[in-house]
Amino acid sequence: MAYRGQVVRSEWVSPHLIRVVLGGEGLREFRAGTFTDHYIKLHFPRPGVSYPDLLDIAGIRKKMPRDQWPLTRTYTVRSWDPETGEIAVDFVHHGDSGVAGPWAAAAKPGDELVFSGPGGGFAPDPEADWHLLAGDESALPAIAAALEAMPAGAQVKAFVEVSGPEEELIIKSAARFDLSWLHRGSRAVGDALVEAVTSLDFPDGAARVFVHGEAHFVKTLRRHLRLDRGLPREALSVTGYWRLGADEDDWQRTKGEWNRDVEPATEPSGPAA
Repeated sequence: MAYRGQVVRSEWVSPHLIRVVLGGEGLREFRAGTFTDHYIKLHFPRPGVSYPDLLDIAGIRKKMPRDQWPLTRTYTVRSWDPETGEIAVDFVHHGDSGVAGPWAAAAKPGDELVFSGPGGGFAPDPEADWHLLAGDESALPAIAAALEAMPAGAQVKAFVEVSGPEEELIIKSAARFDLSWLHRGSRAVGDALVEAVTSLDFPDGAARVFVHGEAHFVKTLRRHLRLDRGLPREALSVTGYWRLGADEDDWQRTKGEWNRDVEPATEPSGPAA
C-alpha cells in the first residue's frame, strides 16, 4: 500500500545524517511497530515525467515504460508514533549525489513524499541469551531502534561503523549494552566491522544476530558467523542493504543472486573452538 506523507520537520542529527519527520492525513492508515527493522520504499518522480497518480505504483509499472517509473529508494523507519501519526526516517547525506539524500537536505515543512510499505522481519528476541548488532551508517537507524526496544537487562554487543567521531549519536536502552563506534577513516567500508566481529570473544549462550549494511562486508561476516562460529541460520538476520559501486536499482536486480551466494554450500559441523 502506498502513502503520501507531508514533511513536518527535519534536522541534521550529525554532519551526514538528516532526520525527516513525515505526518499528515495521508498516513492515517499507516501501521508499524512490529519490527525494529521496518523499512519503506520511497518513490521519487523522474524529472519531466507526469504521473496520473503517484500512489498507484502498480498501475504506473503496468502502463508506463520502465525508464519512466519513479525512482525507488529503501529506507528504515527510525521511529513511528501512532499517537501523533508521525514517522521519522534518517537519511545519510553524501552531498549532491544520489536522489534521497539531496531531497532530505532540501526538505521543508509541507513537502510531500510518496512511499509504500512497511516491510521488515527483525525484532529483539527476549529469549536470547545475548544479542550481536553490527552495521554501517545505513543500518544505524535499525540498530538504534533495536537497542531502544531491548528488554531490560538484555546483554548486547553492538558495533556501528561511521566515518568519524562526529557521526556518533546518543542512544538510550534498558539493556546492558556495549556499543562500540568504529571510525572508518580512510579504510574501506566494513573493514573495521569485520575486524571487530571476527575478533569478538562471544559470550556463552544462544545469540541472536543482526548484521546489515554494505553487501561485501555483510557477505564476509555471514560466512564467518555460519562457518567459523557455527551459528544456525535462524539465529541470524544478515542482509546487504546496499552494494558499493551500484545504485539501488542495480543492487535490487542482483540482490537475490548475491544472497544465494552468501549462504554456505555445506552446513557447519559445530561452533568454532
